Amino acid sequence: MRALSLSGSSRAAVEPVAEASAWDALAVRAVSAHPFYARAVVAAHCDHGLCHPRLSAVVVRDGAAITALLPFTLRPDIAGLGAAIAQPFLSPYMTASAPLVADGPGLEERLDALVDGLALASGGRPWRWPLLATETRLGLGLLAAMERAGWQTGTVARFERPVLDRRADYDAFLAGHPHKSRLKDLRRRRRRLEEAGTLTVETATEGAALEQALEDFLTLEAAGWKGEAGTALRSRPRTEAFARALFRPDGGPVTVRADWLRLDGRTIAASLALISGGTAHLLKTAYDESLRAMAPGLVLEDAIVRALHAEGFAARLDSATMPGSALESLYPERESIAEIIAQPPGAGLISLERRLRLARFEHRARAEAKRLLRRG
Repeated sequence: MRALSLSGSSRAAVEPVAEASAWDALAVRAVSAHPFYARAVVAAHCDHGLCHPRLSAVVVRDGAAITALLPFTLRPDIAGLGAAIAQPFLSPYMTASAPLVADGPGLEERLDALVDGLALASGGRPWRWPLLATETRLGLGLLAAMERAGWQTGTVARFERPVLDRRADYDAFLAGHPHKSRLKDLRRRRRRLEEAGTLTVETATEGAALEQALEDFLTLEAAGWKGEAGTALRSRPRTEAFARALFRPDGGPVTVRADWLRLDGRTIAASLALISGGTAHLLKTAYDESLRAMAPGLVLEDAIVRALHAEGFAARLDSATMPGSALESLYPERESIAEIIAQPPGAGLISLERRLRLARFEHRARAEAKRLLRRG
């Protein structure tokens, strides 16, 4: 088993080495699988100018098989006092950054090899690692492997992301829900929508229906506050093209699902999900903001929960949200998401404590800037 640090420019840094079939096979058998480092998702980013021009990857091989993979970049960072440090590949359209690591016997050995590769890839520099699920089997195993290798780690920030594990049926979900008043309120809002016209929920996973759902989503998002702020996918040709590439079935290990809510035939809420490893990541949602009082977005989310139990299209729903999500009152489970700094032995003269202080300062400043932007 060996770890390799690969470099190059954009998509060429990864795909020719991580052959398509081997990469897809890893995405299928990965522990704590998520879609964001699957081949098609990384390719969509690179093809539309949404990745670092010199995207690289750490790859662990066992013979011809790829047993671990992490796309990454080296970039200047406040935690390095402006010097370059390593970061897993991340974009505004990714909500997780755990490496893909094959599950099964020998997992600890694979994680040890991956950590060796991380040190090689960064040239001994520290890693600043956002959006890592630290309490999963993979997250705990990765941190344990770093500890075995003599790394120091510390947490910059942490939040609890809402997730929902499928029950035996929807009635079981309702019976054990900790916020029954919230569910009652959602039923009331749904009735108000039904009183306003004919309410329908539709789903698509391919073909013309999926294309129309994406079109409706893009229109809804652009008509709302994201369109006004210039951050909607349709605000730029390249991000609109990226969305069309991302939410398109390609026959690989990541599948696509769209759900949308119609009122008298007009789409008033839409949700786009990527499904990987039994988890549906509800990556993008939009709703008609003129109907905010009737919460069409949350009414649709409840309909997706119902479909999860009726259809069994996934074992878990991942809200793919940041702190303060409205889904905190609908999804009862939580997944701990952290930003960490991981420092290999001999990583320069800057202490881990100082790097953490600098990163926490930047984190607070960004959070305040976002708060002020939303208020404005």
